[in-house]
Amino acid sequence: MTGIVILAAGSSSRLGKPKQNLIYKDKTLLQRTINAALETGCLPVIVVLGANADLIKPIAEDLPVEIIYNDDWEEGMSSSIRAGINALQKNETKVDSVILMLCDQPFVDAEILKQLIPTNSAKNITASAYNRAIGPPVFFDGYYFPELLLLQGNEGAKKLMLKYEVNITTIPFLLGSVDIDTTEDYENLKQNS
Repeated sequence: MTGIVILAAGSSSRLGKPKQNLIYKDKTLLQRTINAALETGCLPVIVVLGANADLIKPIAEDLPVEIIYNDDWEEGMSSSIRAGINALQKNETKVDSVILMLCDQPFVDAEILKQLIPTNSAKNITASAYNRAIGPPVFFDGYYFPELLLLQGNEGAKKLMLKYEVNITTIPFLLGSVDIDTTEDYENLKQNS
């Protein structure tokens, strides 16, 4: 079974308020991300919170997800990846792969996520392709769990993707480059939808 880890622990420092709570099309960015994850049928869906957890948790606590806290969120994205993979491995569901998602990509939907899951996942990494680059959401076979647990700092999973480039396949996700980091990003999103 493929689990999903939603990385939502950041402080949204450039925005000045929790981006997880921004409303887009009548739902918060985090609710939209969770709904997309749940619609895939993947289990479990784990939401990693950190900064502003008390403001963000009420959005997610009534949904069928596992909420965990990353006390080391200030270290960067790698600490949330480690927390999420640890939680997956402790879950009663037998998980042999994971999709790592961000909470600020408003155009991610269940179809995109399902396309990431290969029919044969042995040592596979499937990344989203946009703007001549690859990035999240991204699928990792369980083979990579030990190395995901060794990530440090703010490097995220990009380090592994570079190391195992030969094992990567991609799916096109043209709107994957749209993410919300600043007030300007958010205003552009609202104006163009």
